Amino acid sequence: MAKNFSLGILSFLFLLSLFPGFFSPYPYDLQFRDSPFHPPTRIHLLKEGKITFPYVKLYKLKDPLFKTYEETSLSCRLKFFTKTPYGFKFLFVERPCKLFLLGTDQLGRDIFSRLIYGTRISLLVSIVGVFTTFLIGSLVGGISGYFGGKVDNFLMRVVEVLMAIPTFYLMLSLRAIFPLEMPSFEVFLMVVFILSFLGWASLSRVVRGIVLSLREKEFVLFAKVYGAHPLFILLRHILPNTLYYIIISATLSVPSFILAEASLSFLGLGIQEPYPSLGNMLSYARDINVITNYPWMLSPGVVLFLIVLAFNLLGDYLREKML
Repeated sequence: MAKNFSLGILSFLFLLSLFPGFFSPYPYDLQFRDSPFHPPTRIHLLKEGKITFPYVKLYKLKDPLFKTYEETSLSCRLKFFTKTPYGFKFLFVERPCKLFLLGTDQLGRDIFSRLIYGTRISLLVSIVGVFTTFLIGSLVGGISGYFGGKVDNFLMRVVEVLMAIPTFYLMLSLRAIFPLEMPSFEVFLMVVFILSFLGWASLSRVVRGIVLSLREKEFVLFAKVYGAHPLFILLRHILPNTLYYIIISATLSVPSFILAEASLSFLGLGIQEPYPSLGNMLSYARDINVITNYPWMLSPGVVLFLIVLAFNLLGDYLREKML
């Protein structure tokens, strides 16, 4: 049950993230200045008591001060797989109506569209960061455990220094090295670098312990007798035997990377506007008045919770099956 739930959630989110331009009704930076804090659009399936093709109604701003809206009598049919001014879309609506499945933010931007793009960025940062982290951690831990001696002492002292520094403050310090006004792609690479730099130390210690026990096995001794190069033995015979642990640990580590990226973006130090990420979208929900009056602004937090829960459940399932 937990496996099916996690795979279903992750498959759905990855599908949306792979084709954001197709599934998002509007561009992530498109502003509807006449629709700030627009509530989620209601989709109607009944008309005069009879089932009909899905449609929505045009909303009118009733109170500009408190941002309250009301439905009018004008209705518009939904369109599926249709060409729009913003490209080919899975779902769209006829004008003059607007389709805001999760409402809009303070600038009138569609939250659902921004969530799709933001989820893609957050997932991409976490996956690239996890891959880089586990590549470095596996190599460092493998070299340290296999060669031992001075190499082991030096690498483990470096690991202990990194692990002794508070992670969050080190993350902020590393971010402070870079200028705040950076292009989005450079910010993306910077976030990946910071998360990878902080994550490999603890993994390398565990891999080192596994390698210490594997290097005395018979298949390693046979490879040495036949004159195999130490790096070949390490990469071909030893590290593949740590793959089960690495896969499980990587799956369980993805949520921490996503939360770290969201924390940086939440503080305004990660992905910058107008590019969305779950963190910088959630930063607008810090005000209690916003949460009270416009609860749909917490949608990024719900998506963040589902991603973390799904990866944790998947990691627990893999651990039970592989170990």
